[in-house]
Amino acid sequence: MGLTHRQLFQKHVAPTSDTPLALEIISAEHIYLTDCFGKKYIDLISGIAVSNVGHRNPAVVQAIKDQVDKYMHLMVYGEYIQSPQVLLAEALVKSTKTQHLNQVYFTNSGTEALEGAMKLAKRYTRRTEFISCLNAYHGASQGALSLAGDENFKNSFRPLLPDIKHIRHGNMDDLVHITTKTAAIVIEIVAGEAGVKQASKSYFKALREKCTQTGCLLIIDEIQTGFGRTGTFWAYQGMDILPDILLTAKGMGGGMPIGAFIANDSLMRTLSYEPVLGHITTFGGHPVSCAASLATLNYILKNNLLEHIQKKHLLFKDLLIHPIIKEFRGVGLMIAVEMQDYKTVKAVIDECIKNGLITDWFLFCDNSLRIAPPLVISEEEIKMACNILLQAMNNVYKAI
Repeated sequence: MGLTHRQLFQKHVAPTSDTPLALEIISAEHIYLTDCFGKKYIDLISGIAVSNVGHRNPAVVQAIKDQVDKYMHLMVYGEYIQSPQVLLAEALVKSTKTQHLNQVYFTNSGTEALEGAMKLAKRYTRRTEFISCLNAYHGASQGALSLAGDENFKNSFRPLLPDIKHIRHGNMDDLVHITTKTAAIVIEIVAGEAGVKQASKSYFKALREKCTQTGCLLIIDEIQTGFGRTGTFWAYQGMDILPDILLTAKGMGGGMPIGAFIANDSLMRTLSYEPVLGHITTFGGHPVSCAASLATLNYILKNNLLEHIQKKHLLFKDLLIHPIIKEFRGVGLMIAVEMQDYKTVKAVIDECIKNGLITDWFLFCDNSLRIAPPLVISEEEIKMACNILLQAMNNVYKAI
């Protein structure tokens, strides 16, 4: 008799921690996951802000099937004209509602989008200094990790890139650190792994002005916030600013792996000479992933999902009232529920899983519970999820 899937997982799948959830999921649909025992779970984190239009959205699945029937990989990125790529690029440019961001470079992930954007900023500005925020996370590769704003997360992997500075997200005084030596600042509109913290519109306007004055490029990381999670298609659109480079991934693919960095053609063309092929990828912009992404984008717009995000946000806020909750923070369907400490949060997470709901914590804010459900979650499903959350909080609160 062969080994079980669980045994094979433990034996052959490289671990990321000593305590994986180790749920054996055999199917997924809408906001639900089903394990090998037939137990259903509400996915309240969308696979970490990925399944914005729900698991196995029929429009996305059909687009994937249609594309597979035509072709899959043909050639390294940028050589052939492939309809899924060009149609998605056009749709992404339109979604920005500006011709300033008019060219798209497709990648396989958010980390790779960030790496490409860093190379583009260096090449265009001829500068080497980068600035990011404390408690920020932009990916796990060595370049992206260099920007991480938590020393414990990256100390084991040094030496990393030099010329990296960190500032406080939303702090006006720290903008003085942006100078004519800075190639780019990489920043989120909503600081995700810091526990869903948003700076003011006045801060982002001042940041944009400072970047323009110094010739520093403004790279906005919308890997978590993009594709409607905050209630606008892109979170920066609520700040009345324009980035020089826009990063996207996660919710972009409807469950398929894809990312992109988007910029003006005057910036992008600098990657095509001195040297030629200044940035290249084999699988970036894979036609099946592009077809899935275009279906995701169209589904969000055609079904007016953005119109209902704020109402759903307020429903979570109204229902999640409990003595164990210290603070409720959020923008759209990107929510943090702060508690006393990680021990309390972990106990609530474990109780939720027992009762058929999956939630999580944040890398650099482990005393807060993550809520980021698929945008297609209904009001009735929100009520059902909140009932499970509140019952879990009751059980933990009684045991404290």
